[in-house]
Amino acid sequence: MSDSDDDVPTLSAHTLAALQEFYKETSTGPAHSTTPSDQFAVGAVEEDWRMSQFWYSDETATQLAEEVIREAGEGGRIACVSAPSVYQKLKQGVVDGSDRVSAVVLEYDRRFAAYGDDFIFYDYNEPLSFPANVAPQSFDIVLADPPYLSEECLSKVAKTIKHLSKGKVLLCTGAIMEKLATELLDVKKCSFLPKHNRNLSNEFRCFVNYPSRLLSC
Repeated sequence: MSDSDDDVPTLSAHTLAALQEFYKETSTGPAHSTTPSDQFAVGAVEEDWRMSQFWYSDETATQLAEEVIREAGEGGRIACVSAPSVYQKLKQGVVDGSDRVSAVVLEYDRRFAAYGDDFIFYDYNEPLSFPANVAPQSFDIVLADPPYLSEECLSKVAKTIKHLSKGKVLLCTGAIMEKLATELLDVKKCSFLPKHNRNLSNEFRCFVNYPSRLLSC
């Protein structure tokens, strides 16, 4: 192969301009933005199907955020277990009352460590493995979305939920998990239908163990 520059292909002026425009748009996209609303936008961290990540639609994330704010109460603490879309919506500052609660996100995906002290590394295979500063029954409500539709996964996540929650549980999972969810967490299926940005082959539902607006909405 020649070391000469004579054989190096060159881009046309039009192609070069288009490429520069692409890089400009990429560098100013949500993933690179420093504004708080963009930093916490649902989808600011891209889904990774290898980790069974499927983000909620913006409307669903908003409705679930409103629900946990309402149930946590003034000064309440909210744990989002494998549910980063709801955590992000809570932190955007666009949902009424979000400034009166605090929230953390428990995630296996370390990309969410960008959220600082709000991020707690979580592996459902070690359901009770938490830092010392995460006390038992220290959250007013726990919202959980187990990454896999399996008995093993839900059973382990249920242990996490019981460890963290003072009582209230909002579970989002496949409809096929209803019987096990009821046995493990004494929850009831809601009329509310959660939606994702991508259409999933499995029907998804929400379950709660307290009187909720989601039961009849």
